[in-house]
Amino acid sequence: MLSVTHRVLKVSRFAKPFTPSLSVAYDVCASFARNHYENFPVASWLMPRHMRPHVAAVYAFARIADDMADEGELSQDQRHRSLDAWQVRLSKCVTGTGKTFTNDADIMKHVSPETASQIFYALGHTIRAHKLPLSLFQDLLSAFRQDITTHRYATWSQLLDYCRRSANPIGRIVLRIAGYRESELDRASDGFCTALQLTNFLQDLKQDWQRGRLYVPEDDLSECGAMVGHLEVGRFDQAWQCALGRVVNRTRQLFSVGRPLCDGVHGRLRFELRLAWLGGLTILDRLEHGSPDVFKSRPRIQKSDLFSLLWRAVMWK
Repeated sequence: MLSVTHRVLKVSRFAKPFTPSLSVAYDVCASFARNHYENFPVASWLMPRHMRPHVAAVYAFARIADDMADEGELSQDQRHRSLDAWQVRLSKCVTGTGKTFTNDADIMKHVSPETASQIFYALGHTIRAHKLPLSLFQDLLSAFRQDITTHRYATWSQLLDYCRRSANPIGRIVLRIAGYRESELDRASDGFCTALQLTNFLQDLKQDWQRGRLYVPEDDLSECGAMVGHLEVGRFDQAWQCALGRVVNRTRQLFSVGRPLCDGVHGRLRFELRLAWLGGLTILDRLEHGSPDVFKSRPRIQKSDLFSLLWRAVMWK
């Protein structure tokens, strides 16, 4: 859950509990998040203030790792080495030895030593302060490594396993930063985060295809008779609508699994999650009942939707 709405992070306004050097480190993470945010929840104005610097630190770590995997100008071996070096820094920051950053050539291709040093200084503090399981960060890195070599998925279960490692850890990390550790909320969060990521895949089918990736399972394509070659010419026919419809239906079910999360947390975070949940379903509705040709129009939340979404979040039932 890095948010459907994004706002400028001003860590210095709420960093009083931090030492001056930590405040600087969190400011660097906040600046990075401002300049690189995308679809996943990244510390919006709705998120409780005390959570924002910690979420920004997690986001900065994950965003750079994701960029390492996606850097097409580098060979696969170079990208793997970059992620290996990033994981080494992760392990060191957890023990409090990650403040000083050496000039690792594989990492310097993606981020300056100064920025990396500040990110890991803040992240190490966040991990220790909230007792975050290192396995959640390792799952993220595992998914990013998979991005380097795997660009299509044969089955729904394979796609879900990817989401388990690429999306679900973020939800569990945010819950722990917020102070929640209940297994029921973890399960709801997993469904919610997987649904959000799948919705994003459906939105970005055209862009992902142009980058050589396809997140519609091959067995769904086969069942519907959808031809991958049709995407080469931008032909989005009924067979492709059928395949996307199957993914939409399963994604809608995952949103249902995730709905208890919106009632299981409190305060501003509850309102943020309600908006994310409603926004995701709105996009699915447009894929299913509006114009399904994602090659002509990317389904998204419009400004005209905001009042309705806010009202429904307030009047939540």
